Amino acid sequence: MSKAESFDIVSKVNLQEVDNAINQTNKEISQRYDFKNSKSEVSLEDGNLKIIADDDFKLRSVIDILQSKLIRREVPIKNLEYGKVEEASGGTVRQIIKLKQGIEIDTAKQIVKDIKNLKIKVQSQIMDDQVRVSGKSRDDLQEVISFLKQQEYNQDLQFTNYR
Repeated sequence: MSKAESFDIVSKVNLQEVDNAINQTNKEISQRYDFKNSKSEVSLEDGNLKIIADDDFKLRSVIDILQSKLIRREVPIKNLEYGKVEEASGGTVRQIIKLKQGIEIDTAKQIVKDIKNLKIKVQSQIMDDQVRVSGKSRDDLQEVISFLKQQEYNQDLQFTNYR
């Protein structure tokens, strides 16, 4: 009898890489001429990114810089959930960007449903903020992975613990 193979579907953001991207963004802001005498900055608070800028235009510029740094550090920007722009003290604007860690329950249910609709002999189950897929054939598991890579779930999926 063959042993069951499995892998986990997760959605994680490397906070160390996010921190590095924030530091690079703040350094670039301090060196750029168009941000001279600006109160613009990016910080990480409670797992969320907090962006403060002088106005909407500078806020968009800071987000642009931050996204380019995150992409360069291979942090999935699909896992960023943008809050609304708020007025802050001192005539500045603020925006909170939530970092999505783990697969949301609705997305996990959709993934399980999509895997079942494939009609491949694998089992999938939701475990907290991840989905475990198991089956007897590695080929079946690889087929599921390639299928999921083609789908759009509004967050980046990683495939781990393949055994």
